[in-house]
Amino acid sequence: WPSWTPTPDMIEREPERYEQFADGVPGGPENPLGARALYLYSGNRDTYLRIHGTNAPRTIGSAVSNGCARLVNDYVIDLYARTRLNSQVYLYNRV
Repeated sequence: WPSWTPTPDMIEREPERYEQFADGVPGGPENPLGARALYLYSGNRDTYLRIHGTNAPRTIGSAVSNGCARLVNDYVIDLYARTRLNSQVYLYNRV
């Protein structure tokens, strides 16, 4: 279970919602990142984008994401186990 810290942009955009978590949330069932998270980097720079599980699967595909891709926990557990460090992620826009 990964820990989670909201991005500075999230805190600036909605301080009433995210400022209380500025020091992070430990991993566990109440954590927004769910069971696993793949942290996406560009070189050595954290993009703050994640592919992660969710404890609220009804939110998948809704407008509550902050740029992350959410999966059902069982799916992200499987993906995490099959993904090597430094794997490339290809993003595409489906219109």
